[in-house]
Amino acid sequence: MSDHLQNEETGSLSEQAYRHILSGILSARLAAGTPIQERRLAAEIGLSRSPLRDALGRLAGEGLLVRGNTGALTIRAISLSDYLQSLDMRTLVEPSAAALAARAIGEDDLQRLDAGLSSLEAEADPSREALAAFDDDLHGTIASRSGNPFMERVLSEMRRYTTLYESQTGRRPLRNADGPEHRNLLTALTSRNSEDAAEAMRHHLEGIRRRILERF
Repeated sequence: MSDHLQNEETGSLSEQAYRHILSGILSARLAAGTPIQERRLAAEIGLSRSPLRDALGRLAGEGLLVRGNTGALTIRAISLSDYLQSLDMRTLVEPSAAALAARAIGEDDLQRLDAGLSSLEAEADPSREALAAFDDDLHGTIASRSGNPFMERVLSEMRRYTTLYESQTGRRPLRNADGPEHRNLLTALTSRNSEDAAEAMRHHLEGIRRRILERF
């Protein structure tokens, strides 16, 4: 096998390991403080330890793994302070992303988001999973359609801290309270009004902060 093909295969296996472990972290299947056991994980995923170590290094670089007292990598426990600081970072970046997205978002995106939100609005008690899926779609689409890959990467990482805090602690803001804020945001995007989109996003993030503190 050529070096090029070997590198491609290693990269693909590393990505597979990365996604597997990330899913376990975000779902809290791998609990906060859990030491990473390379041999067990490699056997579970069905990979050698070389691509696994690449994936672990990537997750450590993203702040999701930390070195424990023994020097072993462990799952990072996200505190309320981490959660609020990630919201602070989002508040600095995400309104600008919304303003950019308002000028570039496609009609297919707007129609899909409107249909998803309308479906939630029509339900008296939508499931937590449905609310979370729409929230991911809306915020992910805005980050992507900002056209700025640096913004998109920062926002993706900051939203992971949000997800991880909620899954680790069980403390979640009342997502069904997001509906009017999501509707205002989607209205601004649909009207292609950058200033309104930025302000709607800022108001939404302030609402998230207020609701999580009310439930703490």
